[in-house]
Amino acid sequence: MFIQTETTPNPEVLKFLPGREVAGEGSHDFRTMEEAQASPLAADLFDIEGVERVFFGPDFVTVGKGPHHAWPHLKAPVLAAIMDHFTSGRPLFTGEAAAAGQDEAEPVYEGEVAQIVTEIKELLDSRIRPAVAQDGGDIVFSRFEADTGVVWLHMKGACAGCPSSTATLKAGVENMLKHYVPEVTRVEQTL
Repeated sequence: MFIQTETTPNPEVLKFLPGREVAGEGSHDFRTMEEAQASPLAADLFDIEGVERVFFGPDFVTVGKGPHHAWPHLKAPVLAAIMDHFTSGRPLFTGEAAAAGQDEAEPVYEGEVAQIVTEIKELLDSRIRPAVAQDGGDIVFSRFEADTGVVWLHMKGACAGCPSSTATLKAGVENMLKHYVPEVTRVEQTL
């Protein structure tokens, strides 16, 4: 098994491509060892000293490290954990975690607001999320405030905590959404 490694705009995060499907169409973000217990792979990665975040994308795994750890020391154990997981045939998730998504349920929208939200999600899915996935992350719709025009998005993977994420969110995502969906006045990041 050959696993490619790519840098991301976030110097604390590397993207690992195992050459096979990881999370399929979804994505999963693990920020703590407790969250990682839902996945044998995430738990194994968190067992490596210095690993502070794990993210599963459609066909990649991004791993975030602490600022006091160096990639030359972490890369080999991370590669070994990913390789061991995929060659063992173990499932990505345990039990109920396989069916459960990590994202919170979003509000229900009706009428014109529902149409606006549909347009926002279509733009995210077709133009924004594929570009962000190339950098090892994801941007997920959280909610739309119709009275203020504010779109709230959740940044995951390499995007979470990235020094350039604010610029990406404001200059890229906000400008595109405002251009195509005039009801959008601002884009903000949920924590």
